[in-house]
Amino acid sequence: MSHVHNQADEVWTEIEPERYELYEPRGGRVAFDRRDFLRVLGGGLLIAYLLDHTESEAQQPGRRQGFRGQAGPQDIGAWLHIAEDGTISVYTGKAEVGQNIRTSLTQVVAEELGVEAGMVRMVMADTQLTPFDMGTFGSRTTPDMSRRLRRTAAAAREVLIELAAERWKTSHEKLIVAESAVVNPETGARLEYGKLTQGQKLTKTVSDSTPIREPRKWTIAGQSLAKVNGRDFVTGRHRYASDMSLPGMLHARLLRAPSFGAALVSVELAAARAMPDVVVVQEGDFVGVAAASEPRAARALAAIKAEWKPGPAIASRTLFEDLRRPANDRGFAGGERDGRSAGNKGKSLREQPDSGATRLEQTYTGAYIAHAPLEPRAAVASWEGGKLTVWTGTQRPFGVRSELAAALRVPEADIRVIVPDTGSGYGGKHTGEAAVEAARLARAAGKPVKLVWTREEEFTWAYYRPAGVIDIKSSASREGLLTAWDCQNYNSGGSGLRSPYSAAQQATAFHPSRSPLRQGSYRALASTANHFARESHMDELAHALGIDPLQFRLRNLKDDRLRAVLEAAATAFGWGKPADAGRGVGLACGTEKGGYVATCAEVAVDRENGRVAVVRTTTAFECGAVVNPDHLKNQVEGAVVMGLGGALFEAIEYENGRIQNPRFSRYRVPRFRDTPQLDVVLVDRPDLPAAGAGEAPIIAIAPAVGNAIFAAVGVRLRSLPMVPQRLKI
Repeated sequence: MSHVHNQADEVWTEIEPERYELYEPRGGRVAFDRRDFLRVLGGGLLIAYLLDHTESEAQQPGRRQGFRGQAGPQDIGAWLHIAEDGTISVYTGKAEVGQNIRTSLTQVVAEELGVEAGMVRMVMADTQLTPFDMGTFGSRTTPDMSRRLRRTAAAAREVLIELAAERWKTSHEKLIVAESAVVNPETGARLEYGKLTQGQKLTKTVSDSTPIREPRKWTIAGQSLAKVNGRDFVTGRHRYASDMSLPGMLHARLLRAPSFGAALVSVELAAARAMPDVVVVQEGDFVGVAAASEPRAARALAAIKAEWKPGPAIASRTLFEDLRRPANDRGFAGGERDGRSAGNKGKSLREQPDSGATRLEQTYTGAYIAHAPLEPRAAVASWEGGKLTVWTGTQRPFGVRSELAAALRVPEADIRVIVPDTGSGYGGKHTGEAAVEAARLARAAGKPVKLVWTREEEFTWAYYRPAGVIDIKSSASREGLLTAWDCQNYNSGGSGLRSPYSAAQQATAFHPSRSPLRQGSYRALASTANHFARESHMDELAHALGIDPLQFRLRNLKDDRLRAVLEAAATAFGWGKPADAGRGVGLACGTEKGGYVATCAEVAVDRENGRVAVVRTTTAFECGAVVNPDHLKNQVEGAVVMGLGGALFEAIEYENGRIQNPRFSRYRVPRFRDTPQLDVVLVDRPDLPAAGAGEAPIIAIAPAVGNAIFAAVGVRLRSLPMVPQRLKI
């Protein structure tokens, strides 16, 4: 049968062995044919989603990856299979790291197919079973993968209707789908999905032209469906990568440097090698041990004697001076960063005259903070017949596969990465260090190896949210209109740097620095720091002008969506009511990755001891059409609580190249006693495409709290964290 593989309306009943190539970020390709999948899945309906390179190329924060403008065949972006027994399997390379996309993706598929959510089985983040995906980051699952799976399910629905129409000798338009079947409302006839294929192997490709249901007509999506497999998580039945066990498996520990940049001079391994049932591996500077139990592995590691040459004596007390150095300076650890230059938007304001009545120039700073996931990095690696399988918690399974292939010099086709639902990531699990380490030890040991980083390793050797220095220079007229805005960010990144407020003159730029510590993606990237600086500065301008902070913002906002959430939050919060003695209220707003957020906060400050307590918050959030209201509310609440840590007390401290607070007893994260009353207002926009919600809600809490502290006691705090100990009044 001859065919063109990118025609959306073609159905095959006999499959030719046509090959597809999936392009990888590093130039590798994995080839397969449709027959490979149907051989495994058996009869039924298989839907293949074809993506243009320009559509499937994504920009990972901090570096541009993808196809570099290459031309070539389209990529298969998603699969759906309906078996003869009616089981619906959906395949996606996205990873579940606690944001509950397993549920929301299940809902949109069930919606298009007209089935109960329980009929859908999500197969996620398995490089052998799921299509290539750049990774789970950037709040892209809902706007990208959700849309693709909706169209995939819609294509399946159309094929099933066509099959039923042919069977009944009637027109396609007379038929509908309901309760896992195609139904003819006129005759009452129904055919269940599994019976329609009659054992045939059917496949169809689908493009973006496939029609999908409007959000206003949703009956499954748009509802607060309970978490899929939720009971497994609350009862402990779910197994994370750190819970996994294989027959004959060994436990591993790694020799780590005593400080950043330290070089291994010599190492004595004899004592460790003399221990029974211990495998010791040295490959250059890589030194590790594996044993039948974690305590034995720890004892073997302790028996190793190493001599190190110290690295740079970096210290957090000079952090902000260090960050003002240009990126080509030498002597620092460097590492990943979450954005490239945002670019100068127009001529620098320092070179232009300004007739504004009020001028203000301030500097705002933010420290490094850790992701602090509940589950540290963990991996189980097993070799069999020269092929490697790794179970690990990561946001980028295909990226980790590429890392493994490069480190081990093994073809990617011989590597399988499987991601069990993972104990959080927050942008901190883009890389596969634990996977590579476990795989190297497993190959040397000839047995499966499990490696779970200690909490100290996670705090020390994972990357951090970039620290930053932000300079803002502004002016406003006597009427409260911005006339000039100049914002310069050093190191933390360009995300959210451009101001949503109107100004006659506006210039923004991101200046990369040579970071003293390794840094990388974090929830909302640099948008949190940039919003803290901007929204704090807006309050400072409002105070100087004698204008209410809410009215000052509204006076300078033209974005209707941002105005809507700002007004919704202020109304629900009761903005304008006098605060009690010792208390203050503040607000902030912003937009990030298609989401619009505004947060109001009330704080209580004890003048005698300097303690600051956030009493209540109200957050209004809009991200287009809401897929699951209850879980969206949970995302917003979680983001606000997480944001409180970076706002008030989270900061990585280091001296002489060593982390000084590498455990939870020294690194404070928000606890139950820190949690305020959390009120969430969801602004549903079924007229707009759904956007992601994992990141935007975190960006407004820090400036809202800072503005509230100023309102309470007249102290302006311009550095994150604002009160790592107590407020000095």
